Amino acid sequence: MQKLTVKDVPVNDKRVLVRVDFNVPLENGKVVDDARIRASLPTILYLVQSGARVILISHLGRPKGQIVESLRLDAVSLCLTDLLGQTVKKVDQVVGKEVEKSVSELGKGEVMLLENVRFEPGEEKNDAELAQKLADLADIFVNDAFGAVHRAHASTEGVANLLPAVAGFLLEKEVNELQHCLHNPERPFTAIFGGAKVSDKIGVIRKFLDLADHIIIGGGMANTFLVAKGYDMASSFYERLQVDLAVELLEYAEKCGSIISLPEDLVIVEDLKEEAPSKVVNADSVSAGWQSVDVGPSSVEAFSRLVEKSRKIVWNGPLGVFEVSPFYRGTEAVARAAIESDAYLLVGGGDTAAAFEKFGLVDQVDHVSTGGGATLEFLEGKDLPGISVLKDSY
Repeated sequence: MQKLTVKDVPVNDKRVLVRVDFNVPLENGKVVDDARIRASLPTILYLVQSGARVILISHLGRPKGQIVESLRLDAVSLCLTDLLGQTVKKVDQVVGKEVEKSVSELGKGEVMLLENVRFEPGEEKNDAELAQKLADLADIFVNDAFGAVHRAHASTEGVANLLPAVAGFLLEKEVNELQHCLHNPERPFTAIFGGAKVSDKIGVIRKFLDLADHIIIGGGMANTFLVAKGYDMASSFYERLQVDLAVELLEYAEKCGSIISLPEDLVIVEDLKEEAPSKVVNADSVSAGWQSVDVGPSSVEAFSRLVEKSRKIVWNGPLGVFEVSPFYRGTEAVARAAIESDAYLLVGGGDTAAAFEKFGLVDQVDHVSTGGGATLEFLEGKDLPGISVLKDSY
């Protein structure tokens, strides 16, 4: 990574504002998946052990500049307290006199957590006044929130223009792992794209048509490509406005020599619900009134053969409606084939990571990216404002 990191600046006795990504799921006022919190522990622990006065700032959910009681970070501070083994002081504001007082009382090696930054109307607008107020709290800014670096917000880009700004260890690791996938990848190189929408992944699919040897497409987005091939997908979800684009991508794949592999068969249902009656049909034979919810056994076998032969795999998006039983089976079978292969496996996107977690496979993945949109935009080659603004290393 060609950016300075937290190890490149003196932090002892410094007030260090750390942008973290604690956008975690809550149920009944408790954190139910602490993976993103644990991912930032190396940076936080380093700062604590180096005698910094640590001020953490994060978003949670989409309150859109309003205070939403269910999206306060109290549960997050309790979870982090348990993980760190020391008290994390939580303040109920993002900026203001209460925050300034708490920062002034913060001792060396102590940690505090500001309130949900998206409670501030100026956050997503990258408001200069909010950025300045955040900058006034600290001597150094550390961005360790890879999942938010594609957003030019006050807490990611604005404040970084006002303080010495460097990367945390999680951000550094994410960039290094993703760059490893983009530059001189081991071959055969396979990309797997799933989820609902083609429109979310247009740019990265184009990029990988030039980069990967094989592209496997599943999930709802596969339906759009199957319609582009002339198939009637009946009641299956697909993006009508993206069909022409899917045609272009299929034609471009033929020209550039990359192979797009679509499902040969599908699991279909009339009503999408737990344990709904289902049947397996060829991809060109979806019954009227039925919808595709998973890839079929022939597709699983074909996709598994591809990943078993691969040396590197990038996976973003499930191959079916994995949240609803039993329509996770296609995703799980191909996931197990990827794990059992000799390939380096990078998994990106919250749903994909959640699927691997559900299957008990997440600990066997080489790298699970904490970014969703940020991962896709990085792989696409876009300039990410939360990274660009950090100090370059020389």
